[in-house]
Amino acid sequence: MTSVLQPEPEATEWDLPSRRRAGVVGLIIAEASLLGVFVVAYLFYLGKSLNGPYPRDVLEVPILNTLCLLASSVTVGLGVRALRRGDQHQVGAWLPLTAVLGATFLAGTAREWYGLVVGHGLTIGTNLFGTTFYSLVGFHAFHVTIGVVILTLLSVFAWSGALQPTHAEHVELVSWYWHFVDGVWIVVLTVVYIVGR
Repeated sequence: MTSVLQPEPEATEWDLPSRRRAGVVGLIIAEASLLGVFVVAYLFYLGKSLNGPYPRDVLEVPILNTLCLLASSVTVGLGVRALRRGDQHQVGAWLPLTAVLGATFLAGTAREWYGLVVGHGLTIGTNLFGTTFYSLVGFHAFHVTIGVVILTLLSVFAWSGALQPTHAEHVELVSWYWHFVDGVWIVVLTVVYIVGR
């Protein structure tokens, strides 16, 4: 028997991702794990409150909040693309719009909580539903707040001309975090406002 020698495939060199990218991926994995604990706790205690109010009595699906947050994923992506192209005018429009959409989401969450506390007497200490609801939704709102602060700072840098195409990777990584926050909202929306009602 003779064997035909095959030429060895040419080895390709693999480049390690940048430390920044690895760091953001690590942050997202850690935060997703932590948020997962809150989701599991909410689902575990769902329906176990001995007294009201109950989710079906007080929760409405936050459509406007959801639309704002989903639209903000689009605007931050457009901001990153504009920065890569060097279009300072577009960057100075898309990033602030993203921050405004995030702030609108937070204002909607604050209105919802005000209505729950004042109108229905639901606080974090009222029952298991209140405890798990405010913990889960509040933890998400905390992440949105961090994102809004960072996006506001980036907007100031864009308006001042300090944000240049060489910073595109940094802004892209902020957009990864923002997309993560938006993705988590889809999970929270599904668990709390759809399944949990």
